[in-house]
Amino acid sequence: MVGAIRVVLILAIVASVAALGVAIEFERRVTRPGPLEADQVLWIKRGDGVDNVTRSLTSLGALERPVLLKVAARLEKLTPALRAGEFVIPAGSSIRDIIAILKDGDPLLRFVTVPEGMTSRQAAAIIDAAPMLTGTVDPLPAEGSLLPETYSYQRGDDRNAVVARMQAAHDRLLSSLWPDRDPQLPLDTPEEAVILASIVEKETGVAAERPRVAAVFVNRLNRGMRLQSDPTIIYGLTQGEPLGRGLYRSEVQRETPYNTYVIDGLPPTPIANPGEASLRAVLNPLSTDDLYFVADGTGGHVFAKTLAEHSRNVREWRKIEAARRKAGQ
Repeated sequence: MVGAIRVVLILAIVASVAALGVAIEFERRVTRPGPLEADQVLWIKRGDGVDNVTRSLTSLGALERPVLLKVAARLEKLTPALRAGEFVIPAGSSIRDIIAILKDGDPLLRFVTVPEGMTSRQAAAIIDAAPMLTGTVDPLPAEGSLLPETYSYQRGDDRNAVVARMQAAHDRLLSSLWPDRDPQLPLDTPEEAVILASIVEKETGVAAERPRVAAVFVNRLNRGMRLQSDPTIIYGLTQGEPLGRGLYRSEVQRETPYNTYVIDGLPPTPIANPGEASLRAVLNPLSTDDLYFVADGTGGHVFAKTLAEHSRNVREWRKIEAARRKAGQ
């Protein structure tokens, strides 16, 4: 009886030693550098499990023995932690490294930028051209409903979801800015603020000028004057696409719902998607008596309080234009 017990103990010890040896060898294999020779991007689609991930990693050349990953994934409870997205697998990653990346690493982000002053049609074209997104932008978002900015996305995201994020960002920003607006503004709704901000956006690319340009338009509205903004004429002619030339006198006089040389007050919709700076400028414009502005030849504008002063400034601008034409610029 004693001999039998001794045999059982010996067998148990041998089994334990063997198991320990297997565990040590397993740990050695999952922690040693893998065969991947260069960084690779692993794309995990929604619904992918460990088997699909293992096949993808094998195709990338990241695994010598795929079964080791499956065993390690079971031990590390990887399945509940798997997330859709792209993950960078560095060269030489061990199986243990790969599992850590898939459990706790940040997915690879891609970015799409919609500049300030783009129309919704132009913004949709930029988003449609962004790589690795799915679907197409449809329907076209309302003019002025997007917040121009840089947005991150992951491979496989839907383009309309990116648009929805841009619209939500616009709504949040406008909701936060509107309550702190200048109480003397001649604007009754946030939507009117967006319309005027879109005009300011198209009138100047100089950030420091926006509050002053906004002041000119606010002053004109308060005095019952027409806005007389060239970009509104262009929007009425081309829906915001570049005209590629100067405006003809006939176009300045042409009646469209957007021609602020002809209509009173604001046009019916924004003429572009204004950025945060233009929205802030319109809601809290500079306190000035300016009623006019014209290009100064340096990319900015010169401002005037009276028509006589403005007329002098316009003559100076015409001289600059003529000199440039003569020089072939």
